[in-house]
Amino acid sequence: MLKWSIKPFEALSVHELYDLLRLRSEIFVVEQNCVYLDLDGKDKVALHLFGEFEGKIVAHARLFKAGISFDNSSIGRVVVDANYRDKKWGHELMREAIAGVLLHFGESQITIGAQLYLKKFYESHGFVQISEMYLEDDIPHIEMKRE
Repeated sequence: MLKWSIKPFEALSVHELYDLLRLRSEIFVVEQNCVYLDLDGKDKVALHLFGEFEGKIVAHARLFKAGISFDNSSIGRVVVDANYRDKKWGHELMREAIAGVLLHFGESQITIGAQLYLKKFYESHGFVQISEMYLEDDIPHIEMKRE
């Protein structure tokens, strides 16, 4: 069972911030062999949703109000520690993220920039493809929206 927290950047402890950034680097840079700058300036304006298991952060997503990443609210940097993916916590993370956007921003319309290989995963959470495939950091992506 995961313990969920949602915090603005300023409320993150130094240890939480370090653990979130390390998790993102492990997956988005090392696992996906993609050299890019993960620190894009948006962490400071995001709400950070994270799940802890036995004191370790194993899941994370950033929640944004409308106008930051897209015209409406959005979810980004969705990540689950590779050692825990067999537990299907990505689905729990998305349910928490969608609920968090509704609770904190009062928005039900959510747009994401999804890695193409995860299209079916996001469709299972009510997202539909709204763009052609594009490359972001040499990884195929699509925009998806949930009404």
